[in-house]
Amino acid sequence: MTTTDWTVTPTHPDHPDAVALLEAYYEEMVRRYHGRPVRPGEVAAAMADEPSHDLTAPTGFFLVGYRDGRPAACAGLRLRPDWAELTRVYVSPAHRGHGGGAVLLAAVEERARAAGIARIRLDTRSDLVEARALYARHGYREIPAFNDDVYAQHWFEKVLELTPPAARAGIG
Repeated sequence: MTTTDWTVTPTHPDHPDAVALLEAYYEEMVRRYHGRPVRPGEVAAAMADEPSHDLTAPTGFFLVGYRDGRPAACAGLRLRPDWAELTRVYVSPAHRGHGGGAVLLAAVEERARAAGIARIRLDTRSDLVEARALYARHGYREIPAFNDDVYAQHWFEKVLELTPPAARAGIG
């Protein structure tokens, strides 16, 4: 998927671009949660506690957003039996305000629809105000808790319209 200066590509979470973005994601999550600089080993510990290995087929996928050819954003989708969990949504600070979050969400939703997924859920924290605003702007609605993640304070869901391909093309 390409939008203006953004390109979104399915990428293995072990790819160097994905690893760099995931490390930056976890660094920001740790720093914002604790309200202090990250301590040595904290990011590695967080990544070990919440691995991304299942964000690959057949259990999910991981997308990297490139802006002007540089890795700038990422998002993952973990497939569940009746829904999918959006996770690891991150846009690097230098690229924020340029539509990357919207591009990532559109790409995730496009791939989810193609896989027949009708609902996307996510959890987030109160301090991630920008993320909560992004989700609300793109049709995600706050719902009751669907998990017991100790870091989760808000839960969202978006119901996707699964239009048959023929109807989308104006056939039938």
